[in-house]
Amino acid sequence: MAARISQAGKKRVTAKTRIGIYAGSFDPVTYGHLDVIRRAAKIFDQLIVAIGVNQTKPPMFTVPERLEMIRDLCKKVQNVEVASFSGLAVSFATKREATALVRGLRTEMDFIYEMQMALMNRSLSSALETIFIPTSQDYGHVSSTLVKEVATYGGDVSSLVPPLVARKIAEKTVK
Repeated sequence: MAARISQAGKKRVTAKTRIGIYAGSFDPVTYGHLDVIRRAAKIFDQLIVAIGVNQTKPPMFTVPERLEMIRDLCKKVQNVEVASFSGLAVSFATKREATALVRGLRTEMDFIYEMQMALMNRSLSSALETIFIPTSQDYGHVSSTLVKEVATYGGDVSSLVPPLVARKIAEKTVK
């Protein structure tokens, strides 16, 4: 909590830090993810990019590898923290005293899925809002799943991910 005195010097105003959680697997982090991170960081006092452990998808990168890449890519964004969690994003957000979950949208199919998720999260925590940020048009076709698939078959992913990530993907996919 940050307290300040109004210009009149009489009234005390208390402002709560606005913390946003952008949770995902980020396996690998793409330009689309970074677009959402940069834009969400402008909205919140603190944005926590939270790498969740997803048991349904086999990862290309370990959680420590993803933490390292995202920290490196976001080091110039002052109010971004990178963390990992397991379990429900709502539980993590509650523990971190977040005010909102941030979700990136690429397509209307994303919207349908994310809207269901937002309603479920709302039923789990009525204090937590969901903020949708549509990705820039340039990255609407980019998903981590497609990046991994293209890379696995020897395709060029350099326009979809930052150079650091492209190098790490090449190390994982070179046969």
